[in-house]
Amino acid sequence: MTAQTCPRQHQRTTMEIASLEPSLYTVKAVFILDNDGNRLLSKYYDKELYPSMKEQKNFEKNVFNKTHKADNEIAFVEGMTIVYKCSIDLFFYVAGSAQENELMLMAVLNCLFESLGQILRKNVERRCLLDNMDGVFLVVDEIIDGGVILESDPQQVIQKVNYRLDGSEQAYGFDLFDYIVGNIDGQTDRSQCA
Repeated sequence: MTAQTCPRQHQRTTMEIASLEPSLYTVKAVFILDNDGNRLLSKYYDKELYPSMKEQKNFEKNVFNKTHKADNEIAFVEGMTIVYKCSIDLFFYVAGSAQENELMLMAVLNCLFESLGQILRKNVERRCLLDNMDGVFLVVDEIIDGGVILESDPQQVIQKVNYRLDGSEQAYGFDLFDYIVGNIDGQTDRSQCA
């Protein structure tokens, strides 16, 4: 049979070919679970993959059950390529499609882990992560946007997130205000902003 006599066969082949084409949308999900498998942070970039919170949590529980006792760095779960890393009482996961390059996903995972290690001052554990969730979300957003990998260098991520590693946080709102008013040096009289 030819493609003209069997359009369904032709459509399936075309869809299969399209799914193998390279895409910038590398990352399907990023999530961090505690040592009991409870969600601390999650971002899903493919809304059709797991559209409801219940489906997402079931997926996360399934991934956790298959990985929390394993001594590997990669797993294939529900047709997804999962790379993961454990630290004290946290599990970090980056998920991509089945044909995704594991090295790309691992670069994202390592960048996330090392960036958080710098922000949390090498104290990557549940309590510190929860105390600094605003910074954690900023790190994830600087690394990935809509499933597209933006950055894989932890130093660049830290610089973009604008954390000072000497122990104090930069005021994000004032940085944005300085940018909007065109004050590049950041020498705005901040008493006028209140």
